[in-house]
Amino acid sequence: KPILLKYRFPKTYRHHSLNASITKQRIGTEARALVRCRKFGVKVPGVRMVDLENGLLGIEWIDGMSVRQILGGGADDDLPEGDDDEDGADGEDDTEADDERVDHLEKFGISQDILLSLIGTEIAKMHRADIIHGDLTTSNMMLRTRSPSSTSSSPPSLSAELLLIDFGLSSASSMPEDKAVDLYVLERAFSSTHPDSEPLFAKVLDAYGKETGAKWPAIEKRLDEVRIRGRKRSMVG
Repeated sequence: KPILLKYRFPKTYRHHSLNASITKQRIGTEARALVRCRKFGVKVPGVRMVDLENGLLGIEWIDGMSVRQILGGGADDDLPEGDDDEDGADGEDDTEADDERVDHLEKFGISQDILLSLIGTEIAKMHRADIIHGDLTTSNMMLRTRSPSSTSSSPPSLSAELLLIDFGLSSASSMPEDKAVDLYVLERAFSSTHPDSEPLFAKVLDAYGKETGAKWPAIEKRLDEVRIRGRKRSMVG
């Protein structure tokens, strides 16, 4: 089966011994995070090989689409200057984006609400394993069609499964604060990448809270505090 090889290029501005030490640490951390996630039933790529000396990590190839591709969208400032909505083009673009989203979801046989629920559930399972992703964005989530022989923990009625990918910035922590920051990073990613994302992220949090159970109130409280700190930083500039 095909695998994906991740290679950490050495930084030319670092001393060779420091480069080697940092590379070993980060490759090892990512591999351990993936193995621990799998142990706790989180859907992530399987580890196929680790070469610490050469900075190589071989992981399972995921044949699917990123959630960012599926949901589409983008920040308003991604538009070229001068693209005003004088001729109603924006409305046409929105309709086209909606059509593409529906087509993608139909390809995998699920609804948008189910996709958002899968996102919240997988992140909650990852946090239950005390793994902090460190770079949660919709680009780091993949949806793929389930194979008939799949042993996935997704409901058997679903034809697709969601996987979390790219644990290069991951860490281990049981602290509600760290899990709240992880969620805040994703919330900011939603708002910058997917217009009118508040109801979308609310559905993600709803599924996260249900899967997290008794530990959710403490994380939710921290998330509210992190949001306040984030707004203050934005105002200060």
